[in-house]
Amino acid sequence: MRTLQFTVPVTPDKTVIVQEDTLPQFYPHLHRHKEAQLIWIIKGEGTLIAENTMHSFRPNDIFMIAPNQSHVFKGRRQTTEVGGIHTISVFYDPNGPLANFLQLPELSQLNMFLKEYKGGFKLPDAHFRSVSKHIGKLKESNDMDQMLHFLHLLHTFCRMNPKPKHLSTFSREPVTDGEGMRMGKIYNYVLQRYQNALTLEEVATETHLTPQAFCRYFKKHTGITFVTFLNEMRINQACKRLTSGEFDSIAMVAYNCGFNSITNFNRVFKSVAGTSPKEYLSKYLSNMK
Repeated sequence: MRTLQFTVPVTPDKTVIVQEDTLPQFYPHLHRHKEAQLIWIIKGEGTLIAENTMHSFRPNDIFMIAPNQSHVFKGRRQTTEVGGIHTISVFYDPNGPLANFLQLPELSQLNMFLKEYKGGFKLPDAHFRSVSKHIGKLKESNDMDQMLHFLHLLHTFCRMNPKPKHLSTFSREPVTDGEGMRMGKIYNYVLQRYQNALTLEEVATETHLTPQAFCRYFKKHTGITFVTFLNEMRINQACKRLTSGEFDSIAMVAYNCGFNSITNFNRVFKSVAGTSPKEYLSKYLSNMK
């Protein structure tokens, strides 16, 4: 895998591109594009990796991918079924034709918001109805009407309360193709084997580095240690299993996500999620009522 510089299909008479996709699976490669991408997941579930951060996604989640942010959506199930996923994306280039417009003094509040969330964000559930409504209007409109709906959408972002969750807070220059190829390989390798007793030496060998060189490389390109990344991935997967309801016990969730003891699982879960597995599950179930 490599971090591909993806080219979004554009037309000369469009500043904002709305794209609806019904496909067997998500684009499988770690990639980036110069446009910001607001993506509404209508059908599909799995894990979004954005720079050094992982987020579970499910139907009706909405994410803002920042310009030139390396990311990949990993579906929970690989399928060749047409319509396995369904998304609507809104693309715009803040450094293109919109650049001068976005610098207008009347849009200072919007600019502050965009600077605060320069690493993208995940939309809070409380704002799904209003934002999805604007995306629907954008999809159905053209020309000036589309730009007006786009402005309403941006205005909605500025007024959000509760505020969105940052997609990634790690700020650096876009990775080169060579770096992206290696990082994509690491992400894919860990996603396929996180349930096992994965060792640092094993992953380092896969990337043709010594364990010490691998640790330095990973920290340089993600801002976190490999152990932290692995723990966060395992807890991310554990949260998905807990909320799916498809498990026999919390202990089995722990073992199936690569932990060799329930004590260690509880400790890591609390450090990553801020609560115990039982409290996390109880809170989730109460919110579902």
